[in-house]
Amino acid sequence: MRGKRAPKRIIEPDKIYGNVIVTKFINRVMKDGKKTVAEKVVYNAFELLKSQGKDPMEVFAKAIETVSPKVEIKARRIGGANYQVPVEVRGERKVAVAIKWILEAAEARPNKEFHTFSEKLVAEFMAILAGQGSAIQKRDNTHKQAEANKAFAHFRF
Repeated sequence: MRGKRAPKRIIEPDKIYGNVIVTKFINRVMKDGKKTVAEKVVYNAFELLKSQGKDPMEVFAKAIETVSPKVEIKARRIGGANYQVPVEVRGERKVAVAIKWILEAAEARPNKEFHTFSEKLVAEFMAILAGQGSAIQKRDNTHKQAEANKAFAHFRF
């Protein structure tokens, strides 16, 4: 490895809720550097949750925690063969993967029933709390794959 490892960047908490994870979520929603647009989308979703009588931060934290994977599989090449090795997911990556899966699931929702991305986000959060939704399926599939490949756990990195 050449040179030094880049230092970890310190992320400022968001303006309204003062939460670093909300900032990370906004940054993942952001497209083409339009942060104010991404903030509006996320904060509108939180307002919709409030109008439903739910605490947006509680719902958001619960959704992230629920979708976060415990284990994932990584490909490892040993002696000419590729093995799917189950690996425990560490803290920072858990949150990053959960955010990614939630946004992918929200984007995949059909446009017929929802007019804005904020509405799609709220629908995905509610589905996660109900134990349904694409993000939950993705987590469960990952856990199943890790369980199926448990025999290769001794090849850990």
